[in-house]
Amino acid sequence: MTPVINKPVAEFEAVATSGLKFTPHSQNGHAVVLYFYPKDNTPGCTTEAMQFRDMHKEFLKAGAVVFGVSRDNLASHDKFKAQLELPFELIADTEEKLCHMFGVVKNKIMYGKKVKGIERSTFLIDAQGILRAEWRGIKVAGHVEEVLKAVKALKVAA
Repeated sequence: MTPVINKPVAEFEAVATSGLKFTPHSQNGHAVVLYFYPKDNTPGCTTEAMQFRDMHKEFLKAGAVVFGVSRDNLASHDKFKAQLELPFELIADTEEKLCHMFGVVKNKIMYGKKVKGIERSTFLIDAQGILRAEWRGIKVAGHVEEVLKAVKALKVAA
């Protein structure tokens, strides 16, 4: 069931880098930024990861934790994370459970062929586990700043 704005996100468990078991409830007390991206080590995904990295302290200061999600496996994520010195964890959704749950799996045309891909999307879950904002089919430029603004607005509203 795709999460709905202003409704609680269903409980799920996912495996992340650093051996972390991620569940929305394990993050209670913090807002959670879940950003879905197509693939490790590709130009747009690398740029987006670096922007979240460069603004990571701001997200923490605003009371939010950041998690990247893609279909890549943990070995790929560990390499990507180390290469870019990412201060946040990456969730390996190799079975596409989270991707389907959040409705980010889309049919795309690549080199004239239909392929199943991940639509670059970000979701903001508040400290009580309620989905507060979503961005779908986004462009990387300016996106991280927009998400940070939404996180800061959550704090003001609380």
